[in-house]
Amino acid sequence: MSVRVAGIHELRSVPEDVERTVVVAVPAYNEDRYIGSLVLKLRAGNRQVLVIDDGSSDDTAEVAEAAGATVISHPHNLGKTAAVETAFEQARHMNVDALVLLDGDSQHDPADIDAMVEPIFDGSAEMVVGSRFAGVRSAIPRWRVAGQHALTLATNIGSGLHLSDTESGFRAFSRRAVDEMRFTARGFALEPATQFQAKARGWKVAEVPIRVHYGIPLKRNPVWHGVGQIDAILRLIAEHRPLLFFGLPGLFVLLAGLALGLQVVRIYDATQQLAIRRHAPRHPRHRARSTPRAPPLSLKRPALRLKKRVVVV
Repeated sequence: MSVRVAGIHELRSVPEDVERTVVVAVPAYNEDRYIGSLVLKLRAGNRQVLVIDDGSSDDTAEVAEAAGATVISHPHNLGKTAAVETAFEQARHMNVDALVLLDGDSQHDPADIDAMVEPIFDGSAEMVVGSRFAGVRSAIPRWRVAGQHALTLATNIGSGLHLSDTESGFRAFSRRAVDEMRFTARGFALEPATQFQAKARGWKVAEVPIRVHYGIPLKRNPVWHGVGQIDAILRLIAEHRPLLFFGLPGLFVLLAGLALGLQVVRIYDATQQLAIRRHAPRHPRHRARSTPRAPPLSLKRPALRLKKRVVVV
């Protein structure tokens, strides 16, 4: 398993006489403020755009369709993973050469799509990750950077596949990856799940530097979002690498037990006494006052007293 980071100037152009089918899928939930402009930018580049409306309560579906996208709507909100799973199912039916995922809040630049699909078309990757930390600097808040690096470290250790940005939602997949991808988890596990799948299925993975824009307000509390991500990563580790998940805590407990056992042996060797805590007798002042007890019942029958009678004859 190898990971290649492709620089912008290292990418070769795709031959113009080769027609490639590229579908850009956008999972969206209540994004009517941004989805229209995003679809227009994608359509301006002659992209096939597929918007998965995940049960939005606003006009996301109508705006996306008016801008020129093909829209598939869920009856109610099922989560981002379910929306992406629908995109993969549709891509299989369309027999695409490459499927590109990007977020519907306009944080990703559609101009980076050509660089994202190039490693797929030249056969060097089945999955391409748009990395925010692979050479192109963007105005990312520091607290985001710290959280993303922490989650990246956990995902890299858990999956065994090392990337510089495991949480990026900007990704591209080859036809093989589209056919083989299966989602078994829900919630916050989407991006880490693709990395675990790539490792398990032996896909070649490449990273491409991308630009991002964080000028929109957050939809979720970042603390709870981070907690959900960690929970998802731990579940994926338990599913894909159970020996690592259970072995590390077990090894820690074993080492802790050995350390305590050696301490007991050291104390016994020095004092010839086991290191057992004994409870000291309570001081008389602290003894609870006992309630007076009734005298014990006697089981002996009282002796009968006989009166002497004097008889006068």
